[in-house]
Amino acid sequence: MTENSPLGGETTTPLRLGTRRSKLAMAQSGMVADAVREVTGRAVELVEITTYGDVSREHLAQIGGTGVFVAALREALLSGEVDFAVHSLKDLPTTQPEGLVLAAVPQREDPRDALVARDGLTFGQLPPGARIGTGSPRRMAQLNAYARSHGLEIETVAIRGNVDTRIGFVRSGELDAVVLAAAGLSRLGRTDEVTDFLPVDTVLPAPGQGALAVECAESSADLAAALAELDDPYTRVAVTAERALLNALEAGCSAPVGALADLLAEGQVVNELRLRGVVGSTDGTSLVQLSITGPVPTSHDDAAALGRELAAEMLAKGAAGLMGERAL
Repeated sequence: MTENSPLGGETTTPLRLGTRRSKLAMAQSGMVADAVREVTGRAVELVEITTYGDVSREHLAQIGGTGVFVAALREALLSGEVDFAVHSLKDLPTTQPEGLVLAAVPQREDPRDALVARDGLTFGQLPPGARIGTGSPRRMAQLNAYARSHGLEIETVAIRGNVDTRIGFVRSGELDAVVLAAAGLSRLGRTDEVTDFLPVDTVLPAPGQGALAVECAESSADLAAALAELDDPYTRVAVTAERALLNALEAGCSAPVGALADLLAEGQVVNELRLRGVVGSTDGTSLVQLSITGPVPTSHDDAAALGRELAAEMLAKGAAGLMGERAL
C-alpha cells in the first residue's frame, strides 16, 4: 500500500513542474526541480508548455510584453495540468491572479546585464557606430544615454530570439554585440562568452531580473508550504519593492523601466534597502533616474510602499511621458 505524502497525492506520484520549452527555462526549472526533490522527497517531472511569447516573432512591445511568457503556464496551473510552475520573475505581470500564489522567490542570481561582443571587446572598446542588439527598450534607453554622455557612437538594434539566436548575430558579423541578462548566461553555463558585465550604475536591470518565481495553486496549501522553504527573504523584499515601482508607474515588462533594490550593510548588519529606478526614452535623450533609501522592509506592504514612493517621485519628474508602451 502506498503511503500518502503531506503534499497530497501519493509519494510515488511525481510532482509536475510546468516550464517553458526554451533551453534557459528548462535549465532554470531543472535547478528548482532539484531543490524541490530535496525538500519534499518527491520525484519531480518537467512538463513543457509553449507560451504565446515563444511562438510569436513580433517584438515584445508589440505583443504586449507583460504576461506573454506566463499566461499558458498559469492556465495549466489553474486547470490542474501541472502542480507548480517556474517563471523568470521579470516576465511576471505585477498583479497576482486569483487562485495562484507566489510560493517562493529563491535567492537571486547576478541581476546585471552582460555584453557579448565580437573580438572580446568591452562596451568602452566598441568601435564608432557599433551595432548592439537587444530586445529591450529599457536597455536601449540606458545604453544610448550612456553612449551619448560619454561621447560614444552606437546603434541599438531590436532583436528577438533565444540566447543562441542572439549570440549568433554577433558570431555571423551581423551585429558587433548583444546585451543579455547575466543570470541567464550563468544558468546556461555560458558566462565565459561574456566580454563585459555592465555595471548597474550604467544600466539598471529590469525589475526582478536574475530572480525566479515559483508559483502554485492557492488551494495546494501543503505544496505551497513546502515550496516556501526555497524562499529567500532578502530577494523577495528586493523584488517586491522593484515590482511595486513598476506597477505604480503603470508600466509593463516591455516598458523602458529599470529598477534594482540593494541591501546596504554596515559591517555584518544589513540595515537599509536602497531602491534605484530609471525610465528613459529609447533613444536615450531623456532619462529620469532617482533612488530612495529606507529601513529594510519587514513585510510585503513595507517593501511595496517603498516602490510606490519612488514611483511617485519619478512621475513627478516626468517619467510617464517617457514610457511609450503603457500596460493595457
